[in-house]
Amino acid sequence: MVVWQVEDTAQALYEVDDFARFVDIQTETAVRHVASTHPYDSHEDGQLSLRQNATEITSQLTAEIAERVSSAGVKIIESRLTRLSFAPEIAQAMLRRQQASAVVAARKTIVEGAVGMVEMALARIEERGIVELDSERKAAMVSNLLVVLCSEQNTQPIVNAGTLYN
Repeated sequence: MVVWQVEDTAQALYEVDDFARFVDIQTETAVRHVASTHPYDSHEDGQLSLRQNATEITSQLTAEIAERVSSAGVKIIESRLTRLSFAPEIAQAMLRRQQASAVVAARKTIVEGAVGMVEMALARIEERGIVELDSERKAAMVSNLLVVLCSEQNTQPIVNAGTLYN
């Protein structure tokens, strides 16, 4: 969306045949340029993205449109990105990337919680003196707990009739 006005009517009439169409074409060109120079989502710190930095991107867009239409005596008052449409294959790739990022974030949260629970379990076992665990048994317990806590499937108990050392 662009709000504009003719500042210099004579310039607008003499420089272009149809200044309204000229503004539309220059606006579309500027939007395509700005949209192509910034990613939709930023995956690096400090990188501007269309979704997360609307104010900065809109300022760039306004400046670019103003530069493109100034020769026709037109002044840009305001511009805004109201809707971005992507080709289906690009939209599908963006959706897959967004879903992958969500899965990674969820896994990170699950692992952090599981590690905290394992630490708490080991500390409680030690402070209550339930059983004396050597480093090998602690490693086995940590492994088993992490599998149970991080698994997406329900786990099935296995009864160990022997010892770790047989």
